[in-house]
Amino acid sequence: MLTADIQIRDPFILKHDGLYFMYGSTDKNIWNSRGTGFDVYTSRDLFEWEGPGPVYRPPADYWGTHEFWAPEVYEYQGAFYMFASFAGEACRRGTAVLRAEQPGGPFIPWSAGPVTPHDWLSLDGTLFVDSSDKPWIIFCHEWIQIKDGTICAAKLSDDLSKAVSEPAELFKSSDAVWSREAFSPGNNVRGYVTDGCFPYTLKSGRLLLIWSCIGEGGYCLGYAVSDSGSLKGPWRQAEAPLFEEDGGHGMIFRTYNEKLMLALHRPNNTPNERAVFIEIEETEDGLKLL
Repeated sequence: MLTADIQIRDPFILKHDGLYFMYGSTDKNIWNSRGTGFDVYTSRDLFEWEGPGPVYRPPADYWGTHEFWAPEVYEYQGAFYMFASFAGEACRRGTAVLRAEQPGGPFIPWSAGPVTPHDWLSLDGTLFVDSSDKPWIIFCHEWIQIKDGTICAAKLSDDLSKAVSEPAELFKSSDAVWSREAFSPGNNVRGYVTDGCFPYTLKSGRLLLIWSCIGEGGYCLGYAVSDSGSLKGPWRQAEAPLFEEDGGHGMIFRTYNEKLMLALHRPNNTPNERAVFIEIEETEDGLKLL
């Protein structure tokens, strides 16, 4: 199967044992139907893939029932942890943590419900380990709840099973001059979007957060910079989006031959979304596409 044949949103790449593992939002209708679970594809070249193989199917009593979104998998302390977003009939959308012994699963629930605040509409949690080897979750507080979406961070327990601090706001969508107002007909809300956050540390020590919103031409991806290299910032937004061709929700990885790559999905409409891999390079304080 070729990359162009795979319908997937929010693609995330994990390297392990000479293979690329690609996870993402793979339910055919991720917006309205009951969630099925998450699958994985494997490849040696990011072009031809095997799969899909099921890596998570929820237990019958799992709190998350809908909107199975944006799984990200990390190898951490000898196991594999999936951060993924779910919504439940009795619980607001949030990011929960799952665990497996192998990247191909099966993953089982690890956190007791979401590790994001239970009264928030949150999504797209990602793992960040700071210079003291302490784990954090970075996530988005949804614009449809607060009108101007934010990127927030909270400390996690060492075993990743729960948050151990209150969330701190890093920045809001409207801080970027290229963020434009969006409208959600289903919620009758206008506001500024944040989604798809992912951290990356430059060789200079500066910390970047790539994230997505609605720009002048639709869905786009940009980044913010913390010159201190810390989540505390202060954060400044890039002057323009990094990618603005109706694509976003990105992550950054290095290939086995050391190319720096940006993974995202485009176009931003169902069922046409596909994974796209774009070579990038570091600049003095940011990134540029090649």
